Amino acid sequence: MIEIRSILAPTDFSKHAAKAVRYACLLAERLGAELHLLHALSDIVPVGPDPMLTPVLPPEYYTEAKEQALAALDRTLEPDWGQPAAIKTSVSWGDPVEEIVAYAREEAIDLIVVATHGRTGLSHVLLGSVAERIVREAPCPVLTIRDREGR
Repeated sequence: MIEIRSILAPTDFSKHAAKAVRYACLLAERLGAELHLLHALSDIVPVGPDPMLTPVLPPEYYTEAKEQALAALDRTLEPDWGQPAAIKTSVSWGDPVEEIVAYAREEAIDLIVVATHGRTGLSHVLLGSVAERIVREAPCPVLTIRDREGR
């Protein structure tokens, strides 16, 4: 028997991601599962003509960026999206796919619900697919939600 006790819904706060988070929230309510919301902040590497003169971002930047992302996660869910058994929010720094996969492993997530933009052709080749990489690397099943209206 398949038991889904925890669902991870990673978000980049896009319209596409909101549809997947909504789906994950409704699913978590229906299954009595805990919903995990995760946002991965990309490391910013300042670039300059001379690496020795590259500006260093102050530590406050990282603290403020993380606090803003956590606040945004707290505002992500709409009341009519359902009531999961529990909600856990987290923000991490790094490559989104690596962070999502690592989080799923560390938290023993049973299902990841992720948005896919449905890119095809050259844009898919050039931009790749975060959802596709998550499907390949995740330690658990992945449900992809395609936003057909956003195309």
